[in-house]
Amino acid sequence: MNDQSALQRGTGFDIPDPADLPSLKGKVSEAEWKLRCELAATYRLCALHGWTDLVFTHISARLPDEDGQERFLINPYGLMFDEMTASALVKIDLDGNICQETPYFINPAGFTIHSAIHAARHDAGCVIHVHTPYGVAVSVQKGGLRRYTQFSMIVNNDLAYHDYEGIALNLDERDRIVNDIGDKNLLMLRNHGTLTVGPNCALAFLRMYFLENACKTQIFAQAAGSAEHLHEETQDMADLVASQAAGAFTPGSGDNLVWPGLMRKLKRTNPGYDS
Repeated sequence: MNDQSALQRGTGFDIPDPADLPSLKGKVSEAEWKLRCELAATYRLCALHGWTDLVFTHISARLPDEDGQERFLINPYGLMFDEMTASALVKIDLDGNICQETPYFINPAGFTIHSAIHAARHDAGCVIHVHTPYGVAVSVQKGGLRRYTQFSMIVNNDLAYHDYEGIALNLDERDRIVNDIGDKNLLMLRNHGTLTVGPNCALAFLRMYFLENACKTQIFAQAAGSAEHLHEETQDMADLVASQAAGAFTPGSGDNLVWPGLMRKLKRTNPGYDS
């Protein structure tokens, strides 16, 4: 992959301000433009919620197949989440080839992780991967996510784990990521961070909201006392809560309930993602 080799050679970077880019509206299909706007909004929402690590994490969205070719959108390496725009996003294929004219390149580790899941999971319309202090702090715990809170019980049964293999530059790791996540929609990358999958950006974001809050409240609870002083619910209770909350992650339910309000908030606080 040319961008990966260039990055590893340490060549100089020229990363334009996304506000200076010409708009791609009307130059790509309506379906692609709509998805670009949704994905750019997702980046800015993650920034709004503090789920960022400068430029070092990534969110991707699968494009409708064109001529049997699978492609997805991902962030340009070097842009902050809160400045992402629809026109700045980079279209790539499952081999890491950039499929558009763009002044940007992509994060090789982002390609490894996201191409693995998009290739294996046709239900993966959107994949969000972040490195938050709370998510990473839970990822290093041998016991992983505990059944301490309603947040955690909503997602716990849908959570898988993947052992750390270093920065994700080894393409062979993709098979192990796919095997570990299986048919689940949340993944704890040990010593690394969190990941969620959804059929669209809204549901991937909603899953990340519950997962990140589960991690945050676990760290808060553990700061207040050792394990013997914390009440952990039973697996039966977690099963009940997961079944009660399952409808929220059904397309047309939780996404329609939460996403429009999030878009209104984003337009008030950080407009411009749809440019």
